[in-house]
Amino acid sequence: MYVEQISIFIENKFGRLAEVTRILGDAGVNIRTLSLADTSDFGILRLIVNDAEKAKSVLKDRGFTVSKTEVVAVEIPDRPGGLADILQVLDAGGINVEYMYAFVERCGENAVMIFRFDETQKAIEALTAKNFNVLPGDRLYSM
Repeated sequence: MYVEQISIFIENKFGRLAEVTRILGDAGVNIRTLSLADTSDFGILRLIVNDAEKAKSVLKDRGFTVSKTEVVAVEIPDRPGGLADILQVLDAGGINVEYMYAFVERCGENAVMIFRFDETQKAIEALTAKNFNVLPGDRLYSM
């Protein structure tokens, strides 16, 4: 039930983000969702793509520092309090959310959020025990 995410460390300077997206586009890698966090010197671009291995390879070949991480995609009821319900389950289980971001498409009547947890398997078990739908990576890669 894990989703592969790649993280790219990029200098916080003009044109670097465009360069990353062009490299991926030229390689036929489709970006499904992303998150960008920055400091004054560098940024961390987190991506879910249709082919993580290919993305990692072409970016490394072009000199970028790239890592792969397992994250979790969870369907969230698209209504007021939907996210709060999930976070309450995680809080009750003592599970820390390291970061999260939204997926670009709805899944039926639900939104999809990407989470990174300090205890991933424990989070999956807590969420599925409360009937939250944890999505497999292959479902996201083809949405």
